[in-house]
Amino acid sequence: MKLDILRAAGLCCALTLSACGSGTKGTVTPPDNSLDACTLRFSWWGGDDRHEATLSAISLWESIHPDIRITPEYGGWDGWNEKVTAQMSSGSEPDILQINYDWLVTMSPDGEGFYDLRQLTGQLDLSGMDEDILSFGTVGGKLNAVAVSVTGRGLFYNSGIYKKVGADYPCTWEELLALGETFSEKGLYPLDLDIQSGGTAWYLAVVYVQQKTGRVFINMDGELGFTEQDITDALTFYKRLEDSRVIRTIRTRTDEDGNAALYQSPEFINGTIAGVLEWGSSVGKYEAVLPEGVLQAGPFLGDGSGNTSGWMTKPSMLYAVSRNTDHPDEAAAFVDFLLNNGDCAEILGTTRGIPSSRYALGRLEEKGMLRGPAQDSNELLGSLDTITVSPYAELARVREYCNTALENVSYGTQDIPSAASELYSSLSDYLEKIRK
Repeated sequence: MKLDILRAAGLCCALTLSACGSGTKGTVTPPDNSLDACTLRFSWWGGDDRHEATLSAISLWESIHPDIRITPEYGGWDGWNEKVTAQMSSGSEPDILQINYDWLVTMSPDGEGFYDLRQLTGQLDLSGMDEDILSFGTVGGKLNAVAVSVTGRGLFYNSGIYKKVGADYPCTWEELLALGETFSEKGLYPLDLDIQSGGTAWYLAVVYVQQKTGRVFINMDGELGFTEQDITDALTFYKRLEDSRVIRTIRTRTDEDGNAALYQSPEFINGTIAGVLEWGSSVGKYEAVLPEGVLQAGPFLGDGSGNTSGWMTKPSMLYAVSRNTDHPDEAAAFVDFLLNNGDCAEILGTTRGIPSSRYALGRLEEKGMLRGPAQDSNELLGSLDTITVSPYAELARVREYCNTALENVSYGTQDIPSAASELYSSLSDYLEKIRK
């Protein structure tokens, strides 16, 4: 019933958006360090665990500020980028937005796409954020957004299925590959990866090659760091995962799940799929569909010689304020509430990862709420020599090129050398174009 209510609310939010998205601006109230009665729109994506927590946080805000109402607009990740891009193009974006890292490249390449949050410090307290955290959202010297948390993709396993099979969580790439035979004897898979919006298949292949070569897939300036041979190695590794029955083929996954996200797949929920690769900030949606305590964080894979490099971190998501908002002070106050308020932190928990704000983090530590697979994976990740994901690697077109290559290799419509050559050329040309 709870999920039905959330979905119905999401539909109402979509209808509200279509009614309000005219792009017509009223008179903008300049920041004056006072809060006036108004209604603000706030948009985010996520799973039902994040939706439920955020709606509860909004209720708390409105109990404190009854004159400042929040209209929520939320949904799943699929199609969300395109939706917000259309809003930004028409000037009809919400007042406050949860944004993805790469949106700074596409929506604010010169730093003018969002409100400069350093102009709103009368309502937004940034003292709980380290400067390196703030640098993630700084473009052209302007603070376009604040990172909610820093996250990395980790491996999470269904402990009940692993125990049933009698298998340990893998620590090396070869141990992972060897699990395919053990699990396939029982009609199970030790892991699964997707080529949908999550893009976990290419992500894991990138980590494997980065660890092997020391080269970075795409650097922070948007230049391709992989050679054509590196891309060949990444596609070869992916095909080994399929051939070893560590993961389902793309055809099998499509036949069994259609377009459903993995956490919604009966194959994951019933334990046929016993492992996932997911951002620590988003793993709650996988926890929610399994019995409590069943999902556990596993080791970050290495090459067996102690080399565990190549794994990556990035801002899980950021909060931005529309440059077109009529209510900058009020929007900034709500962002401050989401980032720093202790009571709000208790409600949101780790549904957006481990908080970057020391104030929110302190409350979760005080209440003993930093536990579970997200925290365990975060602690493991903190012991590694990680790479910061380039925002260019997050671009939709980059993911599309990579996923197409994986799909062609999986279906056998293209051999690996041909797919690698085409992908290398496509990425090189596109990144050169986007940098201009």
